[in-house]
Amino acid sequence: MLMKKCILSAVCAVVLMFAGCGSSSDNSSSGAVDQNTATGEDLSLQKVLDNGKLVLGLDATFKPMGYTDENDQIVGFDIDVATEVCSRLGVTLETYGVNWDTKEVDLDAGTIDCIWNGLSVSEERQKVMLMSDPYMKNKMVFVVNSDSDIATLDDLKGKTVSVQNGSTAQETLAAADISADITVTELSTNVEALNQLELGMCDAAFLDSVVADYEINSGRAFKVLDEGLYEEDYAIGFRLGDKALCDKINEILKEMKEDGKLAEISTKWFGSDVTTIS
Repeated sequence: MLMKKCILSAVCAVVLMFAGCGSSSDNSSSGAVDQNTATGEDLSLQKVLDNGKLVLGLDATFKPMGYTDENDQIVGFDIDVATEVCSRLGVTLETYGVNWDTKEVDLDAGTIDCIWNGLSVSEERQKVMLMSDPYMKNKMVFVVNSDSDIATLDDLKGKTVSVQNGSTAQETLAAADISADITVTELSTNVEALNQLELGMCDAAFLDSVVADYEINSGRAFKVLDEGLYEEDYAIGFRLGDKALCDKINEILKEMKEDGKLAEISTKWFGSDVTTIS
């Protein structure tokens, strides 16, 4: 009888141990998201203040918004603005590289606090993340080599066009009438798309005008077709429940617009104030 009691106690202990492990894993899997749900409070801003840092997700290839320079430093318009925002919040900025095609996974997991890297507003993205006030306009354009004989959308028929996977450019191109007449090559970054174009591996690239203009002004031999497909806004993406953090950053961006700091940063990167914060 004593032996049976010992065996029964051991089995119960093992069951309780596994039950405890399962509970711990479930509660910690998504960080602040679960904490907000459990308490009924929005602790997103307080979490950033308590941690002393804002973790910004980016793919670090999006010139001039956020990219790695020749000194292996993360720089760009979005980075300068985010650094100023963090300074006014009293925290430091930390950047975290994400795969743009699966960026929402890092956001939902709590690995990053926001996605801030030329993030275009779309209906699909608004379903899965909370978007800040738009801060810049952008247009989707076709880019070809400067010596190309392609001048119109009709000239693109039968051609190969490269586009970044997971981008609104990809979504826009897929929904456009011209998609039935071209071959689309999906690549991981805009950098790859432009490099393939330069090497003659595709006939055109479809991407943000902000990127195209920056590359052309930097001396690369590209030209933009007059006919684009879509105008959009850039905004910052947060987890759906993180309204407190989103509202605070919106507030700071408005302060920066009013005191001229946002215009100063914009002029540094674009030659004038192209921001749309009001």
